[in-house]
Amino acid sequence: MTSSDSLILEVADLEVDVLTGIYSEETGKPQPLRITVQARYEVAEHYDPDTPLDASKNYMDLKFAMSEGLPKGVHFKLIEAVADHICETLFVQDARVKGVTVKIVKLAIAEANEKIGITLHRERPAD
Repeated sequence: MTSSDSLILEVADLEVDVLTGIYSEETGKPQPLRITVQARYEVAEHYDPDTPLDASKNYMDLKFAMSEGLPKGVHFKLIEAVADHICETLFVQDARVKGVTVKIVKLAIAEANEKIGITLHRERPAD
């Protein structure tokens, strides 16, 4: 392992219905979001064929943070707040997560298959 080694785990293009939006036509009903999460993870010295899962991160933890980990019944005015919640969930889950990038596309507002949304990158806060 060198200081430039990096391990990025990714779950891409998960579609999730989330209460979000600021306009009257958006509030009160879930909107479909397409979410991609990349988690920069502490790298193990070496990965052998029999390296156990605890030397990495379970992809299902990322999927959980993007879906069931979002609080039910909570309305996020901004999708930035959705991304922030996902980052915080992953940081709380595992101290080995060093940085998180969340990309969110608002599917309901696309008119010509364009991708309208945000990308938030957050590094783990210093202790």
